[in-house]
Amino acid sequence: MHTPTQLRYAGCLATPPLWKSAAVSRFPQIELPQTTGPLENDANFELYRLGKLAEAFIFHALKQESSVSWICDNLQIQQDKRTVGEVDALFYYHGRPVHLEVAYKLYLYDNRKKYDTPLGPWVGPNHKDRLVLKLHKLHRKQFPLLQSELAHTYLQQYGLAFEQLQQRLCFKGQLFLPYRQEEIDIAPLNRDCITGFYLTLDELRAFRDCTFFIPHKLDWLIAPHQQVHWLPYPEAEKAIRAAIDKQRSPMVWIRRKKGTIKKGFVVFW
Repeated sequence: MHTPTQLRYAGCLATPPLWKSAAVSRFPQIELPQTTGPLENDANFELYRLGKLAEAFIFHALKQESSVSWICDNLQIQQDKRTVGEVDALFYYHGRPVHLEVAYKLYLYDNRKKYDTPLGPWVGPNHKDRLVLKLHKLHRKQFPLLQSELAHTYLQQYGLAFEQLQQRLCFKGQLFLPYRQEEIDIAPLNRDCITGFYLTLDELRAFRDCTFFIPHKLDWLIAPHQQVHWLPYPEAEKAIRAAIDKQRSPMVWIRRKKGTIKKGFVVFW
């Protein structure tokens, strides 16, 4: 029986890159193995929030690769004892030094208004996180950080210079479309990242004859499976309503009578 941590690890690695097109970012995505051996110690991956857990999983997978020689991760760049930025990872890949920035995100396609760019509609489940803002931060702050005079001293400690570095991304993601609108064109993002749909509490009534599972946030990484505690609609609806009253959009797994499982969000907005 796989532990929750093992299932999260497998789900993280199996998640495709959010895009493959250079139209999204000039920084290439790094190739990761989609499967790997089991984790040796689950305890090494406890007490993380979702984004940091996915990052730890990705670092672990990279360290297993024979072509990778690790230098450091989560390198904090400081000025006058104040952290001005953090470098996710430095390592040698086939002998070449690499600066890697990592992200794992879940985005929903908000079609309630018009956006100026194809990436504009993608927002986090609670409508606080936006893909365009994350990309702006990566391109304007996180990647340029190592070009700064301040970072020069840190690189010197590892015998590196910025000019030697290949800058790469590992940006994985799950995408969710509005209920019954699977035909939406999501280019230039990777269509393989479409994981499910989102709907309102009123629309959820269409699934009254289904059973439900409401995963904890860390389990958002996991591919749906049967071995969970399924709830009948009235019990699930009560728990979902309680989350929505707090302006949180819970993830749900929806199991039809035939046993097929769908993954999605019930949104408060």
